[in-house]
Amino acid sequence: MMKTRILVVDDERSMREMLSILLEREGYEAVEAKNGQEALELFETSLFDLVISDIQMPGINGIELLARIKKLAPEVPVLMITAFATAEQAVDAIKLGAFHYFTKPFNNDEIRALVRNALEKSDLKRENILLRQDVLARDGFSGIIGKSPRMRELFVMIQKLAGSTSSVLILGESGTGKELAARAIHSNSNRRCKPFVAVNCGAIPETLIESELFGHKKGAFTGAIADRPGLFEQADGGTLFLDEIGELPLLLQTKLLRVLQEREFRRVGDSVIRKTDVRVLTASNRDLQEQVTAGSFREDLYYRINVVQIVMPPLRERIEDIPLLVEHFFKKFCDRDHSGDTITPGALKLLMNYPFQGNIRELENIVERSLVLDRSVISESSLPEQVQTLRTVCQGGDVMIPDEGMALEPLLEDLEKRYLLKALERTGGAKKKAADLLGMSFRSFRYRLAKFGLDSGDD
Repeated sequence: MMKTRILVVDDERSMREMLSILLEREGYEAVEAKNGQEALELFETSLFDLVISDIQMPGINGIELLARIKKLAPEVPVLMITAFATAEQAVDAIKLGAFHYFTKPFNNDEIRALVRNALEKSDLKRENILLRQDVLARDGFSGIIGKSPRMRELFVMIQKLAGSTSSVLILGESGTGKELAARAIHSNSNRRCKPFVAVNCGAIPETLIESELFGHKKGAFTGAIADRPGLFEQADGGTLFLDEIGELPLLLQTKLLRVLQEREFRRVGDSVIRKTDVRVLTASNRDLQEQVTAGSFREDLYYRINVVQIVMPPLRERIEDIPLLVEHFFKKFCDRDHSGDTITPGALKLLMNYPFQGNIRELENIVERSLVLDRSVISESSLPEQVQTLRTVCQGGDVMIPDEGMALEPLLEDLEKRYLLKALERTGGAKKKAADLLGMSFRSFRYRLAKFGLDSGDD
């Protein structure tokens, strides 16, 4: 989980440093800003759990900063401090949502207690939201189905990110639900009433993607028969989700970076500069860091979109969610109310041991196919041949190969990895005993662990 981060804003260096030292001794991460403008820039690009701000500052003062922060992230508590307290200031600060208001000089114990109290109340609000959503767990968190530990951590992260304006990079294999995560961030944010616009950067021809993103002016190119707004304009005030951002050509990466930095753009063939108020979320199933090293992705853009990162777990790492997902898809594809079992124990066991290279999308396809064959219940015989093949591999029976072929290597690798981990679990991590349990030499067992990156080097 992320370390608690506190933004300290004061034009007096000594005060900033004193507060930062005090907070870091309590185990928090303190980030300093010397004025209101710098604080806003930091707040718009990073996640913070609490803000402590002076009131009397040049430029954007503390009261204005408080109002701006509450507009961006109303759930983030703000503590106000000043050397010149007035009743009017106190009333203004509380009306705008300040958690507490106190004067210099102050007692260090008072600061510690206020910070703990503010964070506890903020965490309690988040927990209450998640508990209410947990009651509806079977209907999912903003459309995402799951109750496994990995997914609960994801829900907490999404709830936290929804209250910020920071850029988020969502990583994960194809079919893990990256767009659902982006939609969840949007639908739980203060932009929820504005548009959510999604685009797959790899699905648009390179010659059209600039026009698609930024729009074009009539006559800008052949076929441009009228002025047309782009996706940035369509998503104005809301969220723009750029899926498979790694597919974006380098020239467009440069233009996108400028839009993210300057918050303005031009339509293709137009000279008019247009402002944009859009939160950009991105996703990729590629390793963007490798692309940066290879020179196919701009390093400055990578750091701009990767302020906070979410990794969507593959389905094989959250198998306890498979029964919930099966039930969800059963209801989705079944055109009548259903009571009783939706899947036989044998079929469920096969699905929970299947590697799912296509993740949730593949499971959805399997459930839909099974219901076409048998509307009453999903049985072993209604599952695709590649799933049933896993049973015959495990039992040593006659194997079946689907007409369209199959990816045998990943299936066997996943099966091997599962047996290695199960043996270690049975022996409490004792590798020699686990090797004996699987009837192989210790050296061979260590080699296989290393192949999957599971060998810590300890015996």
